[in-house]
Amino acid sequence: MPQNHTMMQFFEWHLDADGEHWKNLAKMAPELKANCIDSVWIPPVTKGQSAEDTGYGIYDLYDIGEFDQKGTVRTKYGTKQELIEAIVACHKNDIHVYADVVMNHKAGADETETFKVVEVDPDDRSKVISEPFDIEGWTKFTFPGRGERYSSFKWNFGHFNGTDYDAKTGKNGIFRILGKGKDWNENVDSEFGNYDYLMFANIDYDHPDVQQEMIGWGKWLADTLNCDGYRLDAIKHINHEFIKTFAEEASKHRGDDFYMVGEFWNSELAACQEFLDNIDYQMDLFDVSLHYKLHEASLAKRDFDLTTIFDDTLVNSHPMNAVTFVDNHDSQPNEALESWVGDWFKQSAYALVLLRKDGYPCVFYGDYYGIGGEEPVEGKKEQLDPLLNARCNKAYGDQDDYFDHPNTIGWVRKGHEEKEGSGLAVVISNGDEGEKRMFVGEDRSGEVWEDLTGNRQDTVKIGEDGFGLFPVNGESVSVWALPDQA
Repeated sequence: MPQNHTMMQFFEWHLDADGEHWKNLAKMAPELKANCIDSVWIPPVTKGQSAEDTGYGIYDLYDIGEFDQKGTVRTKYGTKQELIEAIVACHKNDIHVYADVVMNHKAGADETETFKVVEVDPDDRSKVISEPFDIEGWTKFTFPGRGERYSSFKWNFGHFNGTDYDAKTGKNGIFRILGKGKDWNENVDSEFGNYDYLMFANIDYDHPDVQQEMIGWGKWLADTLNCDGYRLDAIKHINHEFIKTFAEEASKHRGDDFYMVGEFWNSELAACQEFLDNIDYQMDLFDVSLHYKLHEASLAKRDFDLTTIFDDTLVNSHPMNAVTFVDNHDSQPNEALESWVGDWFKQSAYALVLLRKDGYPCVFYGDYYGIGGEEPVEGKKEQLDPLLNARCNKAYGDQDDYFDHPNTIGWVRKGHEEKEGSGLAVVISNGDEGEKRMFVGEDRSGEVWEDLTGNRQDTVKIGEDGFGLFPVNGESVSVWALPDQA
């Protein structure tokens, strides 16, 4: 029978910019595998604006820590050689590697150019608020440190459709670049009138040369890294027709098992559905709707009706296309999309993500190992390891839900004959101490189950009728199962 799979987002915003991250991944690969992580989403591998850039201020897509550009050879995370060695180490430990791909914009141009623009209303980008005028924009990318290696393509203002800074006047704004047939792309999210523009110099995916270059680069990167898939950044801002073509071309080039998941940051389920329809289900999406439900539940505590936790979520409507997660680098404290799931609910949230039959769960590095920076957050490895172990060894078989009380919910996984000792019963409370009477099977009669989380020290004996009475502490979770045989 297939093993449950679990991804880890192997970074957070405040990792030290010491160039050690790829080396750390190589060292930690055996430990990750031992803790039931069998795929990692790694941060952007390409050269950013500086050695401190997290990778989202993309400068040169073909420089993965190889050329002396922007004051550094390595990226924030290390050199090209260290990256390739880390991927080899992951593969030796049967861990798949998904590279974060940032295709929406470019930053840190080598030269300015003068060209015509109109300024648009930042709250409605379809509304022009100026006459056409000339600006001096940072849009010329010549890559002097790399030269013609790997690609001779040089970027200029014709390859972009918007920028945010006029070097001539020092003015910031959202400036739409003018030219024949040039406009915002319509196949993007409709927030702010049109959400094609996000930041920096915005890549124009109506330009055929741009499309050709980016598809060629996508194939080159996959071949160079020998990675197993991509996480596509900020896809609600990119022409969905191009995203579909990019995914199809990558799969054709690398094989059908080349995995792709997109970051479509929209909590409205209908928008996610429409995007999946538009791209003909060529990739999975992160379940942003579920993340916000978990965040809301952590804020509302006992006022949140736990029976509704999966209503209007992607994992509920499209279980085969949902990557479920609790938090990530964007939702962590002090970041742009801050929506941090509260500590008291974090373990329960991970149980909801890791121990159910649907969705491809992704554990956040910041939750597992902790967050650095000026306001550090301690990691919850000790809380999460029992859940990972339960996912790996226990969370198999048919699932029966007991979502019949607003403050205490539970579910049972019946286990699978090919997984000896598998099967579990989960109970979550966001209010007082409670219990759930749940059926685990008459064949379990007489078994004595323990709480794998250690939150409860008592045991549950399964009755002759196959039912157990499974308790849970207030504002807590318990995962009941037959203990592993020593």
